[in-house]
Amino acid sequence: MADLQEASVTLPSDPASVSAARAYVCARLAEWGLPPEAPTLDAVRLVVSELATNAVLHTSGLSPNFTVEIRLEHGEHLHIGVTDSHPRWPQRLPGAVQQDNGRGMAIVRHLVAESGGTLRIVPTCEGGKTVWTMVPWPVRVL
Repeated sequence: MADLQEASVTLPSDPASVSAARAYVCARLAEWGLPPEAPTLDAVRLVVSELATNAVLHTSGLSPNFTVEIRLEHGEHLHIGVTDSHPRWPQRLPGAVQQDNGRGMAIVRHLVAESGGTLRIVPTCEGGKTVWTMVPWPVRVL
């Protein structure tokens, strides 16, 4: 396995793009050796869905597209990044807030922490941001 494998896709900020992002990531991970029954795949699928949904719903039309990037480093760490061009960063909601939406980042934080990974948000040069997650790669490389 190569020390670094990378893939990315840029999609329009449209609700239909969320499933396209999910399918793209799952296809690349299968190519990289992640079995379809791996528990990590469900978590990654949900992380991609939540981050892509945020990029579509919470950019108020100011980001015409978003990019999903994945990197597998040394067969050990899977990085997933979703970039949009809107300057507003995700907001943390108080735990007691009762609403039907706005829980995406809480879900992402929980899934990433549960797997022993990390989450960070970094600004882009163009004024937007990338939400990055890192989770351990569950496939042993022999």
